[in-house]
Amino acid sequence: MPATLPLGDPVPEDGRLPEPVGRRVREAAASGRPRTFSLYVHVPFCTVRCGYCDFNTYTSADLGPGAGRADYVDTAIAELDHAVDVLAASEVPARELHTVFVGGGTPTLLPASDLARVVHAARDRFGMAPGAEISVEANPDTVDAAYLDELARAGVTRVSVGMQSAVPHVLATLERTHTPENIPRAVAAAKQAGLEVSLDLIYGTPGESMQDWRRSLEAVIGLEPDHVSAYSLIVEEGTKFGSQVARGQIPDVDPDDQADKYLLADELLGAAGYRWYEVSNWARDPDGTGARRARHNMVYWLDQDWWGVGPGAHSHLAGVRFWNAKHPAAYAQRLAQGTTPAVGRETPDAEARLLERVMLAVRLDTGLDMSVFDEASPAQRRHARESVAGLIAEGLVEGAEALRGRIVPTLQGRLRNDQIVRELLGF
Repeated sequence: MPATLPLGDPVPEDGRLPEPVGRRVREAAASGRPRTFSLYVHVPFCTVRCGYCDFNTYTSADLGPGAGRADYVDTAIAELDHAVDVLAASEVPARELHTVFVGGGTPTLLPASDLARVVHAARDRFGMAPGAEISVEANPDTVDAAYLDELARAGVTRVSVGMQSAVPHVLATLERTHTPENIPRAVAAAKQAGLEVSLDLIYGTPGESMQDWRRSLEAVIGLEPDHVSAYSLIVEEGTKFGSQVARGQIPDVDPDDQADKYLLADELLGAAGYRWYEVSNWARDPDGTGARRARHNMVYWLDQDWWGVGPGAHSHLAGVRFWNAKHPAAYAQRLAQGTTPAVGRETPDAEARLLERVMLAVRLDTGLDMSVFDEASPAQRRHARESVAGLIAEGLVEGAEALRGRIVPTLQGRLRNDQIVRELLGF
C-alpha cells in the first residue's frame, strides 16, 4: 500500500456509497457468480523504516489519541462498525468474509491479543465464509511459539513471514532487523501452531550476487513453506534507497540481473514442487486444487470486493474505489468525530477498467480471457486480436491457449509482462 494517496472525488461525511454498488452486488449474486467480500486491516507501525519501503508506515509508538500502538485496535474496530453502517445504508447485501489479511507495517508489533480482537470483531460483524483464509504478516523477530499459538486460537490460518533474504549482508543493505537464524525458528513455531506458512523474498538488492540469491532460495526450499513470494526490488522515488541511487551512493537495480534471478527462482522452486500461479508467487500444489495459493491476493487480481481498514487503506466495492486519510492521527480523529475516514474515491471508466483487467490477468496462470475486449471499441478489439499472432511468434504467450482465446504468459512472457500488456492494448 503506497504512502502517496491519489486524488479523487469527495466522499460524503457518512461514507455512503453510490447506488450502483448495491445493485451490482445483487445482480452478481443473482447471476450465480457472486462477488466475494474480503477485509484488509493495515497496521502502520514498524520498529525501523527500511530504505526501500514506500508503504504508509511509522516508527513512533505514539501518534496521538486512537492512533498509537496501545489503542490502535480500538480505532480499527470502530472502522469495522462504520463499515457495517455504510454497507447497510448503501443497500449492499450482507456477505460473509471470504478472506482477511492483516498487513503493514509490522502487525506483529502489536500484542497477539490485539490481533485476535480484530479477527473476533470481524467475525462478529460480518461472519466468516466456510474455510475462510485469515492471514497475518509477521516479522520473524516479533513472534514466538506462544504468540503464534494465540493467533491460531483466534482463527488465523496463515502467517506470511518477511524473510527477504538468508544472507546477512543483503539483510543489512535492506535494513531488515532480523537475522537469518530467526527465520527457521519462526517457521517451525508457525507450523507447530497449525498455521500455513508463506515466505516473502526480495531479489536484486545492490550487492546481492547470484550465489547469494541461490543461497536464499535453497534456504527457503529447505524450510518447506506452503507458499513463496519473490519480488524484484523496486527503487521508489521518495524512499531512502531512491535518494541514495540519485546521489550515486548505491547502484540502481539491474533489470538483466533481476531477470536472471527470476529464472533461477522459477527453476529451483519448480524443481522443489512449487507451482507458479502469479508472476511473483509460487505455491505447493500436490493435488492440483490450488489450495495453498494466497487467496486474499487473488481477491485483488480477480477484481473482487474488499474493505480496507486503517490509515491510507484502500477499498474496492463493485467498481468503486475509496481510500482513507493517510496519517494515523487524522484517520483516528475522523472516526472519533463520527465522520468516515475515507477522504477520496473514484469510479474508473471503461477504458481504465479494461487496462487494469488486462494488466492483472496476464500475470496469472489462468491468463486473460480475450472476451474482455468484446465491449471495447471495434478498433481496439481488432488490434487486440491481431496482436496475438505476434505474441505467439515472440514466445511470450502459450500458443495453444491463445488459439482458444486465452492469453497465458510463457516463462519469457512473465519476464516481459509489460510488453504483453502494451501490445494487446496498442500503446
